[in-house]
Amino acid sequence: MNHPQKNILFILPDLEAGGAERIVTTIANHLPRERFEPKILLLRKEGAYLEILKDDVEVVDMNVRRIRNSLLPILNEIRKRKPEIVFCGFGEVNAYISFFIKMFPKTKFIARETNVVSKHVTRKDIRFFYKFYNNFHKIICQSDDMQEDLVENFNIKKDKIVKINNPVDFDFIDGQLKESIKPESFESGLKNVVAIGNLSARKGFDTLLKIFTYLKDEKILLHILGDGKDREQLHQMKNDLELGNVIFHGQQKNPYQFLKFADLFILSSRYEGFPNVLLEAGACGTYSLANHCPGGISEIIQPEINGEISDIENHTEFARKVVDVLSQNHDSSTIKNSVKSRFSKEIILGKYEDLFSNILQ
Repeated sequence: MNHPQKNILFILPDLEAGGAERIVTTIANHLPRERFEPKILLLRKEGAYLEILKDDVEVVDMNVRRIRNSLLPILNEIRKRKPEIVFCGFGEVNAYISFFIKMFPKTKFIARETNVVSKHVTRKDIRFFYKFYNNFHKIICQSDDMQEDLVENFNIKKDKIVKINNPVDFDFIDGQLKESIKPESFESGLKNVVAIGNLSARKGFDTLLKIFTYLKDEKILLHILGDGKDREQLHQMKNDLELGNVIFHGQQKNPYQFLKFADLFILSSRYEGFPNVLLEAGACGTYSLANHCPGGISEIIQPEINGEISDIENHTEFARKVVDVLSQNHDSSTIKNSVKSRFSKEIILGKYEDLFSNILQ
């Protein structure tokens, strides 16, 4: 029997390089077209992932700058297009939209959470909308920490929540790695440690710089990739602490070449949702040392196989751990397999497809 295609409308601010954008691009590219027709609604049609999005995925450009101005246009698009499924992939928009879901009785609404909400959402006006979060038909969390947080702090019904971890696109990463050469800034006589993320408080780079004050006499270089609002502050801190062993690289088009040749990847975040970059480090065969923070870290790290977890607030202990881990040899194929066997694109996309099929029954 032939079932007509079901329309899925994904909603995001843009397709800049980030976790939520990456997953929506991957899902939209790989959904079986005989069953689903994906469309992506962007507040601004911008971003690096537009280049890797397949041509048959329609992109609707709302052309609005501010999230709060986007609500009416989004609701109008949903009313006009009547999709079978609306997939909201962005915390703040999810919260606002939850209030209006009842207006569209024929559409199923799925929210994908990107963070441990109670840690991430501090504004009262946005928090207010979480009262309506149970209006969503399903809420996707990427980690047990996120799930517990929604149930305990926002009274979300447990049967609304589905846990689906983030996938790792090994084909994409392997393609990037083929073109990767050792970064010029990597010094051969030294151990090169890499950290990647938005230069904002939640990523904990301020603490990481403090850790590196203990490592000045070691032959270790720290390479920080990323940009963000705390850039000036962090550069200033590097100078104040006289950290000649730290290099800021800004945003990099191919971060994988840094990961591939790194001796260690460090995740210094204060909290996470489910950190893609930790998975990607593993996919590059690089061992990780992660701060013990909420957000699925312990679901990704298999101790002494693909990485270790240590409390970054204990500066001396964490610094000692860095030295300790760098003195050991780690097998890159074991690290890759640890990630691939649990988070490959095929495994995770299967879960999304099942979710979409089940929600329509």
